[in-house]
Amino acid sequence: MATDFSKLNTARTGSVDQAVLDEGLRSYMLKVYNYMASGLALSGITAAITANTPAIYNAVFGTPLQWVVMLAPLGLLFAMGRTSTSTTKILYWIMVALFGVSISYIFQVYTAESVVRVFFITAATFGSASLYGYVTKRDLTGFGSFLFMGLIGIIIAMVVNIFMQSTMMHFVISVLGVLIFTGLTAFDTQRIKSQYYHGHSQEVLERGAIMGAVSMYLNFLNLFMMLLSLLGNRN
Repeated sequence: MATDFSKLNTARTGSVDQAVLDEGLRSYMLKVYNYMASGLALSGITAAITANTPAIYNAVFGTPLQWVVMLAPLGLLFAMGRTSTSTTKILYWIMVALFGVSISYIFQVYTAESVVRVFFITAATFGSASLYGYVTKRDLTGFGSFLFMGLIGIIIAMVVNIFMQSTMMHFVISVLGVLIFTGLTAFDTQRIKSQYYHGHSQEVLERGAIMGAVSMYLNFLNLFMMLLSLLGNRN
């Protein structure tokens, strides 16, 4: 029986191409997670330094400067969409450092033990959701649109509750926030993964990795803050 070498070579070439593509995807996703983890580490360091340095803490909180620190990251987020890759990377590090300063109050409000405990709970929840988003064959696009609408609703509810100061509403917002940011983690993981298959240049992929890390960082940070409000032990 004759062997069809052309088909055999095509199969081998296809296998090699798929292996190269899979390896490239793993490297790309690892880069996204490394940027995210480094951003979280920098936020944690700046938060700890701010909380344990009275001169810095008092200069930020209780003064108009706290609004600058809280709102500046939002401005940086908008700026990232209009800058070069190298500038976007710099803005990312500035953003996560400012977020660290803005959440430093948690070390004053919650016990250190509960902050650490909730961080590991967040990491486990985030990791599980991201793994699901990576391996699932289900298209989460429609699910993501639904979650985005829920996110808008939570933001509106949080603004309203600033004036109402309702404990029950705060609890409901936190519970819904955990669900929404867990879902967004899975959705964003799948979205970032799919971007790699578009065959962009290295420059575009580098920028995509940074912006992907921004999404994952924000999901993790918000999930952590929601869980901390639910499970954290106050001083």
